[in-house]
Amino acid sequence: MGANSTLITGDFLKITVPPPTLIPMVIPPIPLLGTSSKILLMGMPVCVDGDELPAMLKSPMPYTAPPFVTPGMGSWQIILQSTNKTSKGKDSGKPMLLKGATFQAKFTVSSPAMQPTPAGPVPDPVAVKMCTAQFITMQTACTKS
Repeated sequence: MGANSTLITGDFLKITVPPPTLIPMVIPPIPLLGTSSKILLMGMPVCVDGDELPAMLKSPMPYTAPPFVTPGMGSWQIILQSTNKTSKGKDSGKPMLLKGATFQAKFTVSSPAMQPTPAGPVPDPVAVKMCTAQFITMQTACTKS
């Protein structure tokens, strides 16, 4: 359906992490779970504001950033653009999520990865890893239900 497809349960969030940082849990696209209580599309709940951060990304997760090969931990924040949300159509006051344009995902380090050295471990100095993200929809056409 293109750039403005409404997202539903079963669509995906794909986060691209710039090298050398490696966050294994986000290498494959992550399925979205729509929480709309009123609107179904193709029989699936529509994704609304707040559904852009799937449950599996709400807990801290390990990362490395060679030469910092001893894993550290960090958490995600998704920064949507206006093209990723409906401006008029809403469900219970929340905008619905749209495929829209590429947007940013921010990985904030809570415990830095370490580089082992003979003098002792050296922490990764980069506390925020800015990544790009996009929604992937499996829809090929818009259907009315």
